[in-house]
Amino acid sequence: PIILVALRLAQGLALGGEYGGAATYVAEHAPEGKRGLYTSWIQTTATFGLFAALLVVIGFRFALGEAAFAAWGWRLPFLISLLLLAVSMWIRLQLNESPVFQKMKDEGTTSKAPLTEAFGRWGNLRWVIIALFGAVMGQAVVWYAGQFYALFFLEKTLRVDGATANILIAIALALATPFFVFFGWLSDKIGRKPIILGGCALAALTYFPLFGALTSAANPALAAAQASAPVTISADPAQCSFQFDPVGSNRFDSSSCDVAKAYMARTGISYANIAAPAGAPAIVRVGDRGFAAPIPATLPTGVRTDAIAAFQAELQAGLTAAGYPPRADSTKMNKVAVVAILWALAMLVTMVYGPIAAMLVELFPSRIRYTSMSLPYHIGNGWFGGFLPTVSFALVVYTGDIFYGLWYPVMITGVSLVVGMICLRETRNVDLDKN
Repeated sequence: PIILVALRLAQGLALGGEYGGAATYVAEHAPEGKRGLYTSWIQTTATFGLFAALLVVIGFRFALGEAAFAAWGWRLPFLISLLLLAVSMWIRLQLNESPVFQKMKDEGTTSKAPLTEAFGRWGNLRWVIIALFGAVMGQAVVWYAGQFYALFFLEKTLRVDGATANILIAIALALATPFFVFFGWLSDKIGRKPIILGGCALAALTYFPLFGALTSAANPALAAAQASAPVTISADPAQCSFQFDPVGSNRFDSSSCDVAKAYMARTGISYANIAAPAGAPAIVRVGDRGFAAPIPATLPTGVRTDAIAAFQAELQAGLTAAGYPPRADSTKMNKVAVVAILWALAMLVTMVYGPIAAMLVELFPSRIRYTSMSLPYHIGNGWFGGFLPTVSFALVVYTGDIFYGLWYPVMITGVSLVVGMICLRETRNVDLDKN
């Protein structure tokens, strides 16, 4: 696991350099008035990469079987990517400098200290900050919510099997991908700012109804059970941890409340919290039945694990009896509606992501463009976007509401919308040769 995480970090750093370079290179080659259209093709590659990855994973899961894929088959897609590396290297070696950068080299006006010039001078640093908080931060959470969190929500919360969830997401992405180019083209006509901020506004307004509709369409039995037999957890609030686990190594089993909430989080079932007296064991109520979670501190080490397992088995039996399905039933799933909802989420992604490369390129002067645009893009996507599933899941566990995690992307897009409207300037008519 340490080697895998280290390699993914190295891969992220490499992507950080390549994206900024690709966006700058394409924009500086694009004809005047078509930078949004040309750079939007770069934006399709992130979603197309996810789409291709899903197809590869689906293929291996069906070919090897779920057990073999989980045991060792997951490594094969990483090995196949060596072919893409060879193609990328060949393309990279064929490229020449862009006309804008070549002109600066010929005139001797390139920056001698791009880091200092980009981040050490307030005039440039100000636009880096505005780009991060006024555009990229919102774009990042919309991108992650519409693609990665939607997949996470289908599998972990709605209990849709992995193969079906991957196929449904892949279909939605295939239908939505052409709209990256459409919104890039449209941004050349009406501007980058209204499309990006419009996508943020629509995301903030529609996430709750869209994910609610997704629940009813993907797992109607779960939606019906939550209405007929609501679940509550009565526990001492002081014994309840905030289950934030970015690396997946924490064990939340030190208190009765944590035992109850950790298990309920894995079921994907909403519950309401009720404060109990100090020291009282956590009680999970399913309709009119109650299930007491063990208090780990009062049990010997050898007994603790068995007691927790017995509680989980008893609670699961109670949930099943109340109509809560352990898995989503694919025969009762409205797949057309699921794909339509996932497509709507992906369309919001195309709005915010399609024009973002052109806007970032146009915000900064040529001397420091590559350096300046890369920082806000990758802090926004790597930190604000990358932590979305972990933060959202922790919020769900803390509150018991399966939809509460959506407040994270809604709040972030709201901040970007306000900052962007006040501080972000329109860039579509900028002359890159003079910028």
